[in-house]
Amino acid sequence: MSAFNILWVCSDQQRWDTLQCLGFKGTSTPSIDRLAAMGTVFRRAYCQSPICTPSRTSFLTGSYPIAHQVHQNGAGAFPPHLVLLPKLMADAGYYTGHIGKLHLSATRGMIEKRPDDGYAEFYWSPEPLPEWSGNHDYHAWMWSKGVDPEAYYKPYLDQHYGPGPAAEYRQTRWAGDRAERFIQMHAARSWYLAINIDAPHPPFNPPIEYLQRFNPADMPDPAFKPVDLEHNKKFARVDQQAKCAVDPWRAATEDGERGHNESAGPTHEAPPTSFNIWKMRAAYHAEVAQVDDLVGRILDALTETRQLDRTIIVFTSDHGDMMGDHGLLYKGCRFYEGVVHVPLVIYVPGNPAGAKSNALVELVDLAPTLLTLTGLEVPKSMQGLSLDQMLLGKRSLEKHKPFVVSEYYNSLRFRGSQGSRASMYFDGRYKLNVYHDAGIGELFDHNTDTNEHYDLWDSSDHIELKAEILLNSFSAMMVRSGAGPERIQDY
Repeated sequence: MSAFNILWVCSDQQRWDTLQCLGFKGTSTPSIDRLAAMGTVFRRAYCQSPICTPSRTSFLTGSYPIAHQVHQNGAGAFPPHLVLLPKLMADAGYYTGHIGKLHLSATRGMIEKRPDDGYAEFYWSPEPLPEWSGNHDYHAWMWSKGVDPEAYYKPYLDQHYGPGPAAEYRQTRWAGDRAERFIQMHAARSWYLAINIDAPHPPFNPPIEYLQRFNPADMPDPAFKPVDLEHNKKFARVDQQAKCAVDPWRAATEDGERGHNESAGPTHEAPPTSFNIWKMRAAYHAEVAQVDDLVGRILDALTETRQLDRTIIVFTSDHGDMMGDHGLLYKGCRFYEGVVHVPLVIYVPGNPAGAKSNALVELVDLAPTLLTLTGLEVPKSMQGLSLDQMLLGKRSLEKHKPFVVSEYYNSLRFRGSQGSRASMYFDGRYKLNVYHDAGIGELFDHNTDTNEHYDLWDSSDHIELKAEILLNSFSAMMVRSGAGPERIQDY
């Protein structure tokens, strides 16, 4: 067992362009930037599904959705044959802890059924909203402060964005308290700690003092052109939380919002039908700022306990959010950059600091990376490609793998969903998205169309190119479909 500790911080629904260290405006992430200055920030990291449960299963098992088959949010149970990274760490002698959401199976109105996850300490909180279950550690923490979580959150349940609950009662504050205690209590042993907070998942209702730090006028405009409206009409059968695209400039209202599609579900599931995207983005970045403060608390705790120089740290998110790009909000069965391109920062003590990688990488690479860095065996079932040689300065930061993929298999069951199966193949220039059951697709050239406004799928000038990339995508799908049980005899 390595002397390294492992700390993994995962936010929820955080876009890649929220990091100040990458030059993006309108955001404020000094603590994550501090972590990036110590380690490596990956500019082109992609999740394996734009939905929570399949994405989290991929990065904790090191396998692709087509192989692990955990495709849907709200599943009854986690497959017992899948081996999770924390279980492997526990079996190797690490003391393991979990804080926040796990979301490998259903959570609504019930305690999530824990798989064989290996966690010695397990402080569970799916989401702050009381409708998700009052029976979890975060709500117990609120009760200990004399606050009824259900009554406290009730006024905010129908709010898409705007001022929200006080900072002292937020899930990020609870997670920070738990993390500090874990780090202090176990300074003398090797440990693995996962922290999974809900922010910046909708509804976007940060504390007022955070919201006041972000001026809507300073927010970057969404990636939108009028051509997006006509293009997105083709996707009426495709599952996505925003059922149709709208012009963000025409959707803006004086007070920020005027309701949402009630038939589509609660506010955190159904985006508003009229909104001010700049106010929404300000609230979103204020939520990110809370995540950043949590990262700062953790770095300070590691420094104060003299564990920073022996702790590998990973910061990432399970997927992103459309945030008005192409006239869409939230997430679903789409593969635009806003939802599949995620932040990724990794710190390995004693190795190159302040590095920035342009290589294509995937979250499925993280589990084998951490196992390799700690000297543990990588199971044959893991399909990700370890990043260890890049992180140790032994290989170029410019190339890791020739393509990245993301998948969607009927993952959402929100009201109005019809079921969708789709896949993305991106080679760094061309992005191919196939919506298999809808019989439609998209092809974008990032060399000339970084924001993905001009679809080449039906272009007569790109027929041969599309056929070539379709073949590459199909071949990649077959390779990652999994080998099944290990062969022990010839027949």
